[in-house]
Amino acid sequence: MLMEASVSYGSNAQRTPEEVNTSGKDWFTLYTVFARTGSAPQGADVEVEFDELAGTFADQEVSFRGTYDVSAMRDEADILTWVTGPSAEDLQAAVRRIRRTAMFSQTRIAFSAMGVHRTAEFARSHVPAYALGVPPEDWLVIYPFNRSYDWYLLDPAKRGKMLREHGLLGQEFPSVLANTTSAFALNDWEWLLALEAPKLTDLVDMMRKLRESETRYHVRDEIPFYTGRRLKAASEIAEVLL
Repeated sequence: MLMEASVSYGSNAQRTPEEVNTSGKDWFTLYTVFARTGSAPQGADVEVEFDELAGTFADQEVSFRGTYDVSAMRDEADILTWVTGPSAEDLQAAVRRIRRTAMFSQTRIAFSAMGVHRTAEFARSHVPAYALGVPPEDWLVIYPFNRSYDWYLLDPAKRGKMLREHGLLGQEFPSVLANTTSAFALNDWEWLLALEAPKLTDLVDMMRKLRESETRYHVRDEIPFYTGRRLKAASEIAEVLL
C-alpha cells in the first residue's frame, strides 16, 4: 500500500478520515480506460448528450470525479473515466451508460478495475482523497498493485515499520493526493492506486522517490500505468476521440 503514514488535506476535505471509516457506507471507485476504434461522431448534440448523462449521475449517488486524456501516453488508451460511489452496481451501470453514448460509440474498453476503501491496517487516517471529498487535481496516474507472496506472512510490526517509512517519503510531496483502495476479489489485483497532482512532474518525482523504500522488495506486479490530464468540457473529450 502507498503512503500508510498519516494523511491530512486540511480545509480541502469535506469529511474527516474517522467520519469516512465509521460512516457505515462503502466507498467504491471504478477506473475505466477507453480506446478508439474509429472517429467519434462530432457536434453539439453529441456533447449535450454526454453532459446531460453526467448530470444525472448524482441521482444514483454516483460521483463523476473526472474524465482524463490518456492518449499517446501509451498504446491502446485514449480516455479514462473515474466514477465513485457507495454502490458497486451503480458504478457498473454508470460506465455502461457512458459506453452507450454517441461520443463513446467508436471506442472499446481497454482496461477497467474497481476498488473499495477499507480501513487501513496501520493508519486509520489513510483514506482516499475522493472519499474525503477533496476536489480532484489536474493530473492523474492510476495503476494496479500486487504485493509479494510473503508480504502478508511477515510479522505485522515489520510490515507496519516499512509502510510508515514508505509513507514518510510520500509526505515530501504535499501537493499529491493519494487514493489507495482494496481490490481483493474484485479483479486480478490486490490494490488500486490513484495519485492526483496539479503538475505532471509532481507525479514523476514522487513515483521516483518512492522507489527508495524497503517495501520495493515486496512488489510482485505494478502495471499497467495510465496517466492523463483531467478534461474540463465535453468538447475536449470529443477532440480526443476524433
